[in-house]
Amino acid sequence: MALSDVLERVNPSEIRKLFDLAQGIEGIISLGIGEPDFDTPEHIKEYAKEALDKGLTHYSPNAGILELREAVAEKLKRDNGIDADPKTQIMITVGANQALLMGFATFLKEGEEVLIPSPMFVSYAPAVILAGGKPVEVPTYEENEFRLNVDELKKYVTPKTRALILNSPNNPTGSVLTKKDLEEIADFAVEHDLIILSDEVYEYFVYDGIKNYSIASLDGMFERTITINGFSKTFAMTGWRLGFVAAPEWVIEKMVRFQMYNATCPVTFVQYAAAKALRDERNWKAVEEMRKEYDRRRQMVWKRLNEMGLPTVKPKGAFYIFPRIKNTGLTSKEFSELMIKEAKVVVVPGSAFGQAGEGYIRISYATAYEKLEEAMDRMEKVLKEKKLV
Repeated sequence: MALSDVLERVNPSEIRKLFDLAQGIEGIISLGIGEPDFDTPEHIKEYAKEALDKGLTHYSPNAGILELREAVAEKLKRDNGIDADPKTQIMITVGANQALLMGFATFLKEGEEVLIPSPMFVSYAPAVILAGGKPVEVPTYEENEFRLNVDELKKYVTPKTRALILNSPNNPTGSVLTKKDLEEIADFAVEHDLIILSDEVYEYFVYDGIKNYSIASLDGMFERTITINGFSKTFAMTGWRLGFVAAPEWVIEKMVRFQMYNATCPVTFVQYAAAKALRDERNWKAVEEMRKEYDRRRQMVWKRLNEMGLPTVKPKGAFYIFPRIKNTGLTSKEFSELMIKEAKVVVVPGSAFGQAGEGYIRISYATAYEKLEEAMDRMEKVLKEKKLV
């Protein structure tokens, strides 16, 4: 099948559709796109300027500059318990999203299946399809805080199943897998000889004393795990487009080959800035400040949603919250459109995140506290006026 034919099976993101719909509406408050409202820390900008002044404006190695790969290796060992060789088991990518498609392309054969916990990030299924595979949604449930359950995985695994995607902390639900969850999932993956793609871009944004774990750190799991991460969320660097991958050498070798003929390499002076930032204590202080502010917003939004009649699981991580809107009698798309038109608030329909997302909406609390309060006031007003709660 030609790639042009495959692209016909991939629909545009529902999030972007809503974002476009909201453009031009005066006074709109967007709780849609998951982008930190914080600016990139000043010292990271200074490092980028320093790199430009040094003339680091040429190609880097396809796998990324060694200095950044070494800094990533140090971070992985310190924070994740993952031992990876920076020369052969780590590569730098143009954002974390790019790594999904390149990762699947290293091993996925035509028609092989990939298990994806649903609700799911909007890029997962398209990446599987573009790589020639078949996405299979595995539902997660509000009653279990939207955490993936091995009993559900057993219902959907087949002889064609080749891989499993994990995303913890999760977008869109904010769920965080426990170490016990990961141990059970690891045993399942070994039993069925699955490769795991672990998306950990929200790893530092966890709350209520929760600790985030990397499945690649468990005994024997590095050899079957592609750990994907990036700088966009952690360091508020969305527009810088920089990610990284840790995986077995055979995977990295193929991904580097893909990048060679795709983007060639990530932006060189951005890589330099990221390498310096990873080793700068100021960076981690800035991350902790962001985490505390997200937590403050999380507490308020969760309380307000429940008070206005939208039952909501308290998220343990990321900066999203996933209230249930089933009692309103509206579909998630109808609810979202109503909020844009009547409340001038952008929320994302749960249906954008897969079949298990219907009946919910996603709210990003990566926006100013005062705007979040105003958005909650507007939503509550519309719900009461329309007698939907």
